[in-house]
Amino acid sequence: MSQRGEVKRPITLADIAAQAGVAPMTVSRVLNQSGYVHEETRERVLRVARALNYRRNGLARGLKRQRTDTVGLVLGDIANPFAAELARGVRERLDEHGYTLFICVSEHSAKEDLAAFDALADHRVDGLIVATRASKLGNDRLAELVGMGIPVVLVGRDFRHEGADLVAADNHKGGYEATEHLISLGHKHIGFIGITLTSGIGLRRFQGYLEALRDHGLAVEESLIVGGTGGTDEQMPGYSTESIGFEGMRQLLKLGRRPTAVFARNDFTAVGAVSAIKEAGLRIPEDIAIVGYDDVPLASHTSPPLTTVRQPTREQGRIAAEFLLRRTGSREPVPREERILRCELVVRESTVAR
Repeated sequence: MSQRGEVKRPITLADIAAQAGVAPMTVSRVLNQSGYVHEETRERVLRVARALNYRRNGLARGLKRQRTDTVGLVLGDIANPFAAELARGVRERLDEHGYTLFICVSEHSAKEDLAAFDALADHRVDGLIVATRASKLGNDRLAELVGMGIPVVLVGRDFRHEGADLVAADNHKGGYEATEHLISLGHKHIGFIGITLTSGIGLRRFQGYLEALRDHGLAVEESLIVGGTGGTDEQMPGYSTESIGFEGMRQLLKLGRRPTAVFARNDFTAVGAVSAIKEAGLRIPEDIAIVGYDDVPLASHTSPPLTTVRQPTREQGRIAAEFLLRRTGSREPVPREERILRCELVVRESTVAR
């Protein structure tokens, strides 16, 4: 029995071989299910391995095989239901092919993106799926990883590279239709929560919001666009949060001329905005109408139920996994693929009075 404080060394094939009375090569054949081994010997080796609580060195085995059967997924906020749904779609496809999914979270900055990319690459994942916002630092590192031969697939990230596939929802059109819906209801003073005017350049749903205002002759007012950071490359947020929605809405309510409607960057942000509106004693949609984005399960159960833009989140995850499997399963260069999926405006009671 080991004494307190003694560090146990990992069990090796030689340890199993010694107790089972066989050669280490025989143990290797049994554990890797390769080559012929007599059934009685196989059972004895497995029994000893279980008794010693043996665990295979996956990294060493992967280096020998030039693959680890693992995939890395980088998300902007694991607490956001969008992230959970996307990860579920990725995992469903990877499970069918025996891959293990590793998840890294990059919530606050491009430097977190870099740390996640490097950590997964250092652990020799067979490929990367990236679902965070684009930044120059992050995109430059992704280009380096693609150049090293690591398969990369982007989900909604603004990064174009001939060696990286992309799947995304048509967020520009979704943002346009959400804003146009509010305009059709007579709103002319429409806020946006979850970004700043300077940091929203690459956010396509925000660009849709701006375009809809301009197409309908409405002014773009910077005071109505709140939330997020200043948008420097070092401090690029992942997803907008519930607290950003709450504080952003409180900021809008302090304006001398508050908005009559708000488009929130995602449903999580919209939930925070709803809380702030209710805290102020105002009614939805009579005093302020609100639209979210993503159509997470919570959206239909808020009070009132949230009008939102539904994007096919789980399907994006499945397609991203399929793109990656296509690359990991080929020894030859494969052509780049890009797929843009349709979004759908779902009108509920947060914009249309009961």
